[in-house]
Amino acid sequence: MSKVITAIDRSKSFRVYLTVSTDMVEEARMIHNTSPLATAALGRVLTGAGLMALMLKNEDEKLTVQFKGDGPAREILATAYGDGRVKGYISNPDVDLPLREDGHLNVGGALGIGELTVIKDLGLKEPYVGKIALVTGEIADDLTAYYFISEQQNSSVALGVKIARDCSVLCSGGMIIQMLPFAPEEAVDALEAMLDKMEPLTTIIERVVLRSAGKSEDGIVSDVMDEIFKDMPEEYSLEKLETKDMHWECDCSVERLEAALMTIGKQDLREIIDEDGQAELTCHFCEKKYLFDREHLERLYSMI
Repeated sequence: MSKVITAIDRSKSFRVYLTVSTDMVEEARMIHNTSPLATAALGRVLTGAGLMALMLKNEDEKLTVQFKGDGPAREILATAYGDGRVKGYISNPDVDLPLREDGHLNVGGALGIGELTVIKDLGLKEPYVGKIALVTGEIADDLTAYYFISEQQNSSVALGVKIARDCSVLCSGGMIIQMLPFAPEEAVDALEAMLDKMEPLTTIIERVVLRSAGKSEDGIVSDVMDEIFKDMPEEYSLEKLETKDMHWECDCSVERLEAALMTIGKQDLREIIDEDGQAELTCHFCEKKYLFDREHLERLYSMI
């Protein structure tokens, strides 16, 4: 279970959402058996989507973030709910590329040129859909650009996943800072100065975790937030508002897969029954397999 802390500065100029998502990203890595590069890419998208969904007004509202490019990763998709549930997948979990010149995993190269699509299902007749061209493919840069272009919201997104020698997730986290209406230029300048000097988020998380042995999850996230904003001027110091949970959870079910089978049409379903006598479907998100025998398929066929 990952903890997300929301805070606002004393001048009411900006809001901060911060999480340490190590456990959630490690669970996704184990489910999808991802390469280090795929883990970093998927982990960033899961963390970013989870933070974005917690900004939704209602717990049953959901948000889907899709990165699609011409690179070898092809597609990374995550769906998150207002109550903190997150799930996702990467089309090519084995993607592997040489490190970038700076020694970091090449997430941007894995995605290549493409599009970012954000879909918000707010319970209305039609979902809100925003699309932008990928800026760098490094996920955080693209989400920052999405907020500015599609939502006219000045934001800063930081996402990071650090991989251990055994290919597990050593640490992972994310932060979104959003400017509030009527924020003075001085607040923007103070934030920009802080962000220019800020170490990589995973470096801060790793250091805080090492010195916070025995602390609770929300205590660690709180310490990470304090570390990041420790040099901000007093008038822009943070007041912590609330802590929410964020966790991996797939809501697939037999009923959902039945509906998927019925959408292929009567003729195609008949062919499956006659030629194969059964169908096995795998959930993209959690890799769970569902087997439909002939009797089950015939029942679905009679319902179309």
